[in-house]
Amino acid sequence: MTMLYRLDANAKQIAATFAASAGKDQWTGGYLAPGKFAPIITGGREFIAGPRGARTKPRLTPRLWGVPPPPNSNDPARGITNVRNPSSPFWTGNLRNSEFRCLVPASAFMEWGNSRGQDGRRLQHWYSASDQELFAFAGVWKDSEIPSFAILTCNANAQLRRIGLDHMPVILPKDGGAWETWLFADWKRAETLLQPYSSSMMRELTGSTLA
Repeated sequence: MTMLYRLDANAKQIAATFAASAGKDQWTGGYLAPGKFAPIITGGREFIAGPRGARTKPRLTPRLWGVPPPPNSNDPARGITNVRNPSSPFWTGNLRNSEFRCLVPASAFMEWGNSRGQDGRRLQHWYSASDQELFAFAGVWKDSEIPSFAILTCNANAQLRRIGLDHMPVILPKDGGAWETWLFADWKRAETLLQPYSSSMMRELTGSTLA
């Protein structure tokens, strides 16, 4: 599961890339980990009454990474960062209501591989999208005491399977139409975007490129 990612752009740059309103977001760039606030992009309809079909301007807004789990969870204190089963009743209500879907901007993400280094620790593998300086994970947010979000996953592509993973985060194509579909379309259309990103469009980063 993705447990760390980078967003190396400020709020103004993110908003320009995704044609969103930056509002008063103070993000300046850096690493994101579970339990931290991160900029996400919503369709901008959270506080607007009226027909759902009306188009609104997407907006950048901070949300906590990690949705509080249901009360019967084995670890009720640990937030859910990744959605592996979008058909679960825990997620279906939000995913089928487009105002709760969001874009999660990122510039790189980390996955733990199954292999270990000489010190016996599992190795980190960092990836970026070679065709997008800034890309978007497909995300979903929930309204609780502190509004929070999670990242959708899908089957791993060949590059991620090589390090022993069976799932990967959903990276949306470099296409404003895909972003709009995820933010505004009905679930039947939006669900078609839950596909592995092409291995040919991903680049594994080394220590020097992460500096």
